[in-house]
Amino acid sequence: MTDRPALLIMQRHLAPLTAFLESEWTVYRFWEGPPVEAQAEIRALVVAGEFLLDKHLIETLPKLQLIACFTSGHDGIDVDWCRARGLPVTHAPGVNHEDVADHALGLIIAARRQIGAGDRALRAGGWTAESKLITPSLKDQRVGVVGLGAIGAAVARRAEAMRMTVRWWGPREKDSPWPRAGSLLELARDSDILVVACKADESNRGLVSREVIEALGPQGLLVNVARGQLVDEDALIAALKDGRLGQAALDVFEAEPTEAARWAGVPNTVLTPHTGGATTEAVQGMLMLLIQNLKAAFAGEPLKTPVT
Repeated sequence: MTDRPALLIMQRHLAPLTAFLESEWTVYRFWEGPPVEAQAEIRALVVAGEFLLDKHLIETLPKLQLIACFTSGHDGIDVDWCRARGLPVTHAPGVNHEDVADHALGLIIAARRQIGAGDRALRAGGWTAESKLITPSLKDQRVGVVGLGAIGAAVARRAEAMRMTVRWWGPREKDSPWPRAGSLLELARDSDILVVACKADESNRGLVSREVIEALGPQGLLVNVARGQLVDEDALIAALKDGRLGQAALDVFEAEPTEAARWAGVPNTVLTPHTGGATTEAVQGMLMLLIQNLKAAFAGEPLKTPVT
């Protein structure tokens, strides 16, 4: 047993946080099977917000006083359920939205200008004097942004700077320099490129449905830098295979890590392993906020970035 506050890191990919936290706190890792006596010590869970919160586990931790979300997104956390039990939730807002928007633009360029295909062709000896890969210009491409929050607005600014035209859709009106479509289906129908950048929760699972995918059409490009569950992934794969959708560029997937076999033979895709917001600077910012929130919670001070 220890007098130092104890933390439980829930997801294996957050293991590197241990080195930064254990100088001040006792750190347990869920996947290593902490000893039973640790249940009486743990005062904070450190989690990645895209993973479902283990409510049963929470109910077995009598001293738990904080859910500390390392990420900005917290869609896996039932905040109302936590609040009803007196458990505040913190997260890391405003840290990596510009990096995610950079990644979205990179996916657009990689897909439309066939950068990956060109690389593979050159390495395979396919570049000859007679061959030339012809791709469309980004100029005047119509970009539809789904969700005009921090990420969506940052994507819109970049698209406009790249000479593309921008519209957006979200469930609520807001002041914006770009016009809002009447519906998601209308936005998809009138876009060459549809960028999914909205928050995810159970109410909008499968938001980008087969109907939306087909409205984007055989020349359309679907980009997702938000959450995988926002897109009907089975419908997306089927549409890519039979040509009802032109291209997809994805950084997020319905199940993560996604199985490589699931994408074998799926044409016209650019796939990255959920790295859109994973820059050195962003991770440092998230770590700083995590530590500040933990210190505040254990000192009985106002939290730095609570989920409100």
